[in-house]
Amino acid sequence: MREIKSKNTSRREFLLQCGTAISYAAALTGCRSLGRPAYGDNRKGKLLFTSQGRTAMINSDGSGMRYFDFKVPDQVTWQPGPVLPDGRRMIFLSMEARRDGPGRPFDQYYHHTPTHIWLYDLESEELTEICTRNRLSVFYTPALVLSDQRLLVQVVRDSGGQIFSMNFDGSDARAFTRLGEGLPYGLSLHADGQRVAYHLASPQGYQIWTSDIDGDNRVQVAAHPDYLYFGPAWSPDGSWLVFQACQFKDDPGHDWSDVCVARADGSEFRMLTKGQSMWFGATYGHPENRGGGSNLAGWTRDGQILFPRRLPASKVPWEYQHQRPDVDHFNRDFRPDLARGGTEICRLDPASGALESLTQNNPPVWDFRASESPDGKRIVFCRAETGGVPALFSMDAEGSSPLLLTRGWEERGVDHPRWLQ
Repeated sequence: MREIKSKNTSRREFLLQCGTAISYAAALTGCRSLGRPAYGDNRKGKLLFTSQGRTAMINSDGSGMRYFDFKVPDQVTWQPGPVLPDGRRMIFLSMEARRDGPGRPFDQYYHHTPTHIWLYDLESEELTEICTRNRLSVFYTPALVLSDQRLLVQVVRDSGGQIFSMNFDGSDARAFTRLGEGLPYGLSLHADGQRVAYHLASPQGYQIWTSDIDGDNRVQVAAHPDYLYFGPAWSPDGSWLVFQACQFKDDPGHDWSDVCVARADGSEFRMLTKGQSMWFGATYGHPENRGGGSNLAGWTRDGQILFPRRLPASKVPWEYQHQRPDVDHFNRDFRPDLARGGTEICRLDPASGALESLTQNNPPVWDFRASESPDGKRIVFCRAETGGVPALFSMDAEGSSPLLLTRGWEERGVDHPRWLQ
């Protein structure tokens, strides 16, 4: 990694220096299942979410909630990863106690935190650690499952971050990216399993690329010195990519962005919204219980786009402090007195530009993390009041019948919901 100098460092530069050691939440969004799971109907309508470092599963009607308790020594937090093609097994990431903290700068020590990748059988409840052979560093995170035998893994060391393709046991590691070129994350696998889309945090900025699953035959989809491009996802038919464009020079906290689409070769690029109308850098909570992570636009089964739209003149209560170094990947002051407005879940037709609000609240709240169920009947999302922690909701596909599912562990908040299938 490049040395952080004593002068103030912008959030964008800090991200480039630190790779994805700071952004596992973003990495999870790229951990998509391959195809349609084949293992029975008892996976339908189930959700995974995280709360206070714990992972839970719940039915979309709020019933059947249970928290996973793996009882593995020294593991402080657990995060759910992708479900394998058989629909029965899934990936988990666990982390030991963080090695950064007072007197230990985040960018220099966080990636010294030992992580562990696990394969979990949802039926037998067997948990097996994977990616242990020929370990390249203490900091591994799963980036994308390529098959039932191979996955892409983020490997972060003092020399920088890199993506490797490896067998589930960790053997036969092959470089997907080259050291020093920047680090891709937010990976998305094409429906045919042969192409990967990702954003590349490089010295030239955040760019959208596609490549073969071995990292070859790269194509630049979007790059511009005035925009930070982020979070690509393939459309259901594989013909389009949706991603975001943040005007980072005017918005160093990356609070807002616009929704874009393009073909995989970069043609037919279109910015579908204007005015930085999508909530990008989600922040929520209060000083004793804060949280956040990047919002991403997502597809519905019929090729529409779900995203959290900013109400006019909205401002988050956590104000980014661009004048000081970002040493904790948050660097914000809690200013609820300056906050106003909120966000609503919207559905956007990329062909016509038609926009439909699915959630409307008075007074406004902050709705985000929307995703459609595999059968297209329900949408799950998070909702937080200004200065409050998020709760988990579901609603029908047209936005009616919103249902509170849970407020999380000890009612301390829910984040990163995703459908099990």
